[in-house]
Amino acid sequence: MIQKIYGYKEMDKLNKILNRSIMDSEKISLQVKNILGFIQSDGDKALLEFTHKFDKHNLQDLRVREEEIEKAKINIDKELKKAIENAIENIRKYHERQKDTGFMMEEDDKIIGQIVNPIERVGVYIPGGTASYPSTVMMNVIPANIAGVKEIAMVTPADSQGNIKDSVLVTADLLGVKEIYKTGGAQAIGALAYGTETISRVDKIVGPGNIYVAMAKRHVSGLVGIDMIAGPSEVVIIADAHANPKFIAADLIAQAEHDERAASIVVTDCEDLANEVWKEIELQVKSLKRSEIIEKSLNNYGAIIVMDNREETFEIVNKLAPEHLEIMTKSPLEDYKEVKNAGAIFLGEYSPEALGDYYAGPNHTLPTLRTSKFSSALGVYDFVKKTSLIYYSREALMKAGDDIVLIATDEALTGHANSIKVRMEEKNV
Repeated sequence: MIQKIYGYKEMDKLNKILNRSIMDSEKISLQVKNILGFIQSDGDKALLEFTHKFDKHNLQDLRVREEEIEKAKINIDKELKKAIENAIENIRKYHERQKDTGFMMEEDDKIIGQIVNPIERVGVYIPGGTASYPSTVMMNVIPANIAGVKEIAMVTPADSQGNIKDSVLVTADLLGVKEIYKTGGAQAIGALAYGTETISRVDKIVGPGNIYVAMAKRHVSGLVGIDMIAGPSEVVIIADAHANPKFIAADLIAQAEHDERAASIVVTDCEDLANEVWKEIELQVKSLKRSEIIEKSLNNYGAIIVMDNREETFEIVNKLAPEHLEIMTKSPLEDYKEVKNAGAIFLGEYSPEALGDYYAGPNHTLPTLRTSKFSSALGVYDFVKKTSLIYYSREALMKAGDDIVLIATDEALTGHANSIKVRMEEKNV
């Protein structure tokens, strides 16, 4: 069911996992480009046509009505609502610490600084249809709220009856989202990027989605901002002889049920543990609803990597640069210091990835496909823009003028140099 790989000797097997990508389909790229073109030219007409085609409902008004939200608030399980409220509190507390107020530096006759302003209008994509995710609403909207974003437009596919899950609507309502539209896929990304008669254009699009959503975000990037192009989800678990194989197997399976292309990997220096994990996976998979997806995912992109020693274990983990990294070792609070590349790190046997997905506070929108080598989790900083501020008095410019002229002249930009010279030559009246 899951590959067993022996260190660097079998890198060909590991490379298959590392090099998986959702962005390698020219056919899908062309389909997405075609959809975006129709949205750009035909607006609502195209948006409705594609939504009816792909989401299998015939709604003519895609905007969620107030009475639908009120109905969801009545219908939602009260204990579930309380759990969502508790999660919101944890996520908000964590993200509040990310606020950046800018700075000012005053020195002699000059002021330099940085001012921080929120992005004015943001589009949030929430996956939906057969499954929908209130946790994704929380993780994308809460940092936008904290940043001070004034307008948030949320798009999410409805089911074949034209309904959106109660928990998604209630979560959006708790977070103050006033615009919710029943549309998904590339057409929803196009509507957010270009604007239609119903959906006003946004400045940035955030939120995960399938290959069509990811491809659409890539195509519109530059016209609008995007958070990241997320690939299939992944977890790497570092485990030593002290780890519980039952916990490890459960977490690998939890990851695998996301997607047939999700990667679930254990790295250990203990052969006995590797064998126990193998047995546990076979036992646990049988009782789960999404067993078919889990088995395909583990067959294609699951691995138990057996390394020779601890040093090699951390070396390969840093090369893997995983989205989620669990450390189940004797000393996780020390071992994490060896990690250079990871989207989120979970320490100890009682900190599974699911804790971070829903509840702990840090964002679950994370860099995938080894992009944690250069990028970070979604945060408040993704919903602001920073502007430099510069003030020099005449006296301050006079002190700096000769240096600026020399540098500009060296670059053969005589107009730049002249813009300084004319000020230096002007008599002080």
